[in-house]
Amino acid sequence: MIPSKRITTVLMLLVFGASWINPPWPVEQALHSSLTVAGFALLWKWSARWGITDRDFLFIAVFLSVHSVAARWLYSNLPYDAWGQALFHVSIDRTFGWTRNHTDRLVHFLYGLCFTPAALSWLVTRRGLSRRLGLAIAVTAVMVTSLWYEWFEFAIALSLSANDAEAYNGQQGDMWDAHKDMLLATVGSLLWAWPSLRGRQGR
Repeated sequence: MIPSKRITTVLMLLVFGASWINPPWPVEQALHSSLTVAGFALLWKWSARWGITDRDFLFIAVFLSVHSVAARWLYSNLPYDAWGQALFHVSIDRTFGWTRNHTDRLVHFLYGLCFTPAALSWLVTRRGLSRRLGLAIAVTAVMVTSLWYEWFEFAIALSLSANDAEAYNGQQGDMWDAHKDMLLATVGSLLWAWPSLRGRQGR
């Protein structure tokens, strides 16, 4: 059962509030969290104006909540591997052979996965587009906004010291970091093409 928008909002705000309990990097977290606050505001404005469904609202709330938690640890320092070992006695990094923290990759993937259904619903129900065209536009929107975000990160980094810029961007020495982030957002968005393909095969 999908929770109502009111319940989802309460849970989302609780996660956001908890992420600010004794923050280890308050200034840097505030930079990241400013986008989360803007996302909260835009989500409520969009919901009130366009009547976003409970399901689509939940997807976006999940993204914003994960972003809030990741921002607390500046993405690169989120101790998911330590959590995995404490809870399940499994090292996620060793299992997959990872040599870097992949929290940022998860967040970019979730951006495409969690925002696409709301955009698709709006394009189909409000603008009267076919699902195929709506999906094409929604995926394109995810790609374009991902590019804008990488430009935004670059602009912020120019105003910071080299160490602070590295901490904020979380590249972890990967020169292709921005490209991989944009690709994962696109992959997350494209996954919504699968229900359409299955529907066509079933006819």
